[in-house]
Amino acid sequence: MKGPCKKVQKNEDQEGEAAATGPQAETLEAKKSWTANSHSALETEGTHGLGERVMADLYLESCRANSVVPVSRLLRQGSASELNLQHRGLGPQGIRALASTLTSNLYIKRLDLRDNELGGAGAEALADVLRKNSVISDVDLSENQIGAAGLQAICAALALNPTVQKMQLQGNRLEEKAAQHLAALLLRHTGLKSLDLSYNQLNDLAGETLGPAVAENTGLTELNLSWNHLRGLGAIAFARGLEANIFLKVLDISHNGFGDSGACAVGEALRVNNVLEELNMRNNRISTSGALKLGLGLQVNQTLRVLIISKNPICSDGCVGLLKSVRSNKSSGLELLDVSGIQVSRECDELASSMSEAFPGLCIKHCTSRRKDWPQASTRSQLSSALSGSSLTSNMQL
Repeated sequence: MKGPCKKVQKNEDQEGEAAATGPQAETLEAKKSWTANSHSALETEGTHGLGERVMADLYLESCRANSVVPVSRLLRQGSASELNLQHRGLGPQGIRALASTLTSNLYIKRLDLRDNELGGAGAEALADVLRKNSVISDVDLSENQIGAAGLQAICAALALNPTVQKMQLQGNRLEEKAAQHLAALLLRHTGLKSLDLSYNQLNDLAGETLGPAVAENTGLTELNLSWNHLRGLGAIAFARGLEANIFLKVLDISHNGFGDSGACAVGEALRVNNVLEELNMRNNRISTSGALKLGLGLQVNQTLRVLIISKNPICSDGCVGLLKSVRSNKSSGLELLDVSGIQVSRECDELASSMSEAFPGLCIKHCTSRRKDWPQASTRSQLSSALSGSSLTSNMQL
């Protein structure tokens, strides 16, 4: 009697599959996948499998309520710690459908929602999740154009949730107004360790807002502000914030407009800051004058390991000045000085070569192809080993 019942049920399922098309077919397939997986989990994991089944059931109901097609990856998620939903066009409705599942999920620690057309409304829906979830610690919301309104909701949620340690917000059309919400977050959220704000439109006024917040922040260790519009007084204000900061170790401000005044302010910051280890100032309109002022910081700084100042309009005299600043600092911890894309003279070339003996751990990278400009092979090997865990240099095109 048991066999025929199974056969009838199988035939009915097959007829349903044949009749379903488009989104209905995908929904049916996703539901079947969940059913098989959850039944297996029930047999092998008891109540653990039951929890997964309930969450999947909630998600399917939420999808029906929001008129969206379920994401089969989520139905197969199980107890995996990472949920990658990049480039799926979820939109605000898709996030609303996910909300109940994400809120109650006890396994997902990394949530990747890059490029999903969330906008401000989707960010607000996700903010509700982050307010209630105490497990997710790494969130990628890049390329979702959440704007100031969406960011405000996210920041308000993070202020109540110290669990999130890493947040990526690249390419979200964040402007001056958004900087106010970011500043408030930096002043309140001490659990946040890494923040990526690259490829936005944060300008000089945003820099004036963020500078004091960076000075007071007591948790952030990595900050990426590359490809923004920080310049003028905003760049100076931000540098002054860096001077007072005692936690930040990795800073990327490449492809902005710091110019000579900003470079001078960063040089002053390096004279005082004894925590920063990696600094990327590539392509910042810094001339020879700015490079020499930056060098004043290198004369006394002992903690900076990596300085990237490539692709700036610095002449050979500026490079010579930087090298002399490093040479005069016997306690310098510098391991990589990248001045590639800058034409150097023979004097600079010879000075770089002469420093290899006094600073065997220092690699000086510039555009010449002559082998003598590089440290010995053993030194390069030491540098590679020393920088193997470097989060900034591993992501840069050196």
